[in-house]
Amino acid sequence: MSSKAKNASKINGKEFLQQSFSMQQAMLKTQLEMSSASITHNGTMGDVNEKHFIEMIRKYLPDRYAVDTGIVIDSKGKTSDQIDVVVFDNQYTPTLLDQQNHRFIPAESVYAVFEVKPHIDKAYLEYAGEKAKSVRALHRTSVPIVHAGGVYPAKPHFEIIAGIIATNISWADDFGVAFTLAFKGLEPLQRINCGLAVSGASFDTFNDDDSFTFGPSQNALIYFLFRVLQQLQSLGTVPAIDWNAYAAQLET
Repeated sequence: MSSKAKNASKINGKEFLQQSFSMQQAMLKTQLEMSSASITHNGTMGDVNEKHFIEMIRKYLPDRYAVDTGIVIDSKGKTSDQIDVVVFDNQYTPTLLDQQNHRFIPAESVYAVFEVKPHIDKAYLEYAGEKAKSVRALHRTSVPIVHAGGVYPAKPHFEIIAGIIATNISWADDFGVAFTLAFKGLEPLQRINCGLAVSGASFDTFNDDDSFTFGPSQNALIYFLFRVLQQLQSLGTVPAIDWNAYAAQLET
């Protein structure tokens, strides 16, 4: 006996996918609204919302990617601001000086950083840009990789993806004219590549010409995650770290 979902997928597979994924967006929206309505401390509410987003992103990324909050560090000992959500290499790069929930993530291992906010507006967009800048300004090493057939040259560094994630968006026209003006005011190191409002709006600049792509309202969440996943795939692997550069800082 076929289930209701099976019958729906047979009748209209596209509609089945749209409805199924839209339910996940509705569930996440409910979780965020519940934290806003029931948690009285803003810091605690922010931590809870970060965890909701981290759990959702983890569901859609392969195990090669780790997703967590943290501070990024480089081989010269410089550090970033505290970053709400960091997507980093989980295969070749250890995190450093882990203590409970505190960790330093080597700059070379970072694929993407996201800021989690209650809503998206000009101030929060600029704030997320500053957080992205604190990561992108760090020094990243890259060394050749020895393999069975020889040596691969050191891999060039890619631009670390930066995004903002929120429950709502404050502009009346969503990612319209006011957003575009605020976006264009960001410096190169502050550039935000993508954004999501779980209430039903998303954007990214992952096209080759950096033009905007906007997601469908009902499935903004999953559209956003799929677009981020595709962009991560296009970056390939992170550069091989020069661990001697880190070791050199320990010499007296």
